[in-house]
Amino acid sequence: MRHILQICTGAWGKSNYATSDIIQKIKAISSKVPVDKVIIGWSTDTSLYREVGSFLHSRSIRMILWLPCFSEISGIAQPDQTRDVFGNKVVTPLSQPGEDFVFCCPTSSRNIQIVKSLYKEHFADCGFDGVFLDKIRGQSFVAGVPGVLSCGCERCQRAFLKRGVDLRDVRDLYQDKGDTFFNMRSYPPSGEFELEDPTAQRFFETKEKIVANAVLELCDHFKNQGLMVGLDLFAPLVSRFVGQSYSLIAKGADFVKPMLYRRTQAPAGIGYEYALFRRHVPTAKTKALQAMDRAFLDTQLEAVGQVCCERYPGIETNYLADIAQTDASYVRESLRAVREFGFEGAALCWNVMEAPDEHIEAVAQVL
Repeated sequence: MRHILQICTGAWGKSNYATSDIIQKIKAISSKVPVDKVIIGWSTDTSLYREVGSFLHSRSIRMILWLPCFSEISGIAQPDQTRDVFGNKVVTPLSQPGEDFVFCCPTSSRNIQIVKSLYKEHFADCGFDGVFLDKIRGQSFVAGVPGVLSCGCERCQRAFLKRGVDLRDVRDLYQDKGDTFFNMRSYPPSGEFELEDPTAQRFFETKEKIVANAVLELCDHFKNQGLMVGLDLFAPLVSRFVGQSYSLIAKGADFVKPMLYRRTQAPAGIGYEYALFRRHVPTAKTKALQAMDRAFLDTQLEAVGQVCCERYPGIETNYLADIAQTDASYVRESLRAVREFGFEGAALCWNVMEAPDEHIEAVAQVL
């Protein structure tokens, strides 16, 4: 089983870590477990990538740029931001160091061009073997119901209408039904829930197509430059809320990294995102979330197994007392499950620079 290491150098600007520290960390981990790729980014400290890339290539390890697409780019450019179906800007009451979670419109050709230009202007001559596209989704319940019922700008209204969905009907339906807009007939582990109201259902299915269309354009752009393309995906259970359909979005990718984060109390954490759904639509008819145990993890891995490209389930390997209280037993349990499902490997997330030594030992023990 091969491994991907994920390293967060910080947001645009200077790296949070010295190049020598990054290389030493990779050396330490790769001496214990087989490393196939390193996802690193997205500071614009180009000298760091050249040095790290030289080291990685000397060991036949591929260097993949961690590149955000529909969020975080407001820190370096001026993208067209999202609006909800009521025409209002989506307000995100959350930020973390290096991440603002302000999402931009997926149908804006200007936004797509910003992502392409960011790579060309800052990273094209750094020696990257591929790109790892992050934030390739819509907003989640982090921004409440308006975040999920987006984007509703004029461009997106036309895009939805072209596919048979009038966002005015969606708006009116939510105003009439409130929480019951989200009433579910079924909610399988794959996340492909079926809502009781057909208009509400078509909204989510169409949003998945719109997001996938934008992502596939970016995949084609980077693959035409000879680059490998990886995708960062929400766990299956919560993927439809943010407009990610595994079957649609992965068509243009070489590999996917589903964020199977069972211990993360922050965006993309499975329990965290589901709890926000229940908080913002408390009276909607749905099912209770089961325990975040091995049996639950198996349901998510089974759903991931339907993807045709390479699959590297993402497991939190870093420890953060406030949002990621992981331990060695959790790492072992998670990686054993990945191995038993026969996937190509696992991604050690989301920043191995913060991974305790005992967590890396746990990875080695599974092997």
